[in-house]
Amino acid sequence: MQTKDAIKFALTVSNGAVLSVIDEMSGAATTFPTPNGGCHPLWALGHLTLIEGAIPAILFGDKNPAGEWQQYFGENSEPVADATAYPPFAEVREKYRQLREQNLKLLELLSEADLDKPTKAPPKGREQEFATYGQTFLVLALHQTMHRGNVTDARRAAGRAQLAAQAAT
Repeated sequence: MQTKDAIKFALTVSNGAVLSVIDEMSGAATTFPTPNGGCHPLWALGHLTLIEGAIPAILFGDKNPAGEWQQYFGENSEPVADATAYPPFAEVREKYRQLREQNLKLLELLSEADLDKPTKAPPKGREQEFATYGQTFLVLALHQTMHRGNVTDARRAAGRAQLAAQAAT
């Protein structure tokens, strides 16, 4: 298996895993995962969208096409229970889809050698994780799986059945 194939596999698996639970929670999008708050499904989706938009910015220094949502979904934003404080779920979901599709097309255009190229604008303080094109795409997949945990906890907080039990029925 080539590195690019492994990255595509990781992106596909992590995307399916996180979107399956985010989409299930679209009707309860601001359910917090704990009694003390946390990253609810709408915030997680918006945050993932913001990060999808950051990929060309990290690699090439381009502008993030979801950058206007930084105030809602950025790393230092605080999730709130009021869904009207955010762009609509369907709009965020569509923007996510578009940006993911663009990133997959971008990855497809890269050669194996391109994966070792240094990024132009890695996030401050995370230069090591985002040092190369390949590492940046791998972090994208890992980041999705991390936030899937927030959404699965929100599922449970919303009273939904455990995922393993649900699959067995």
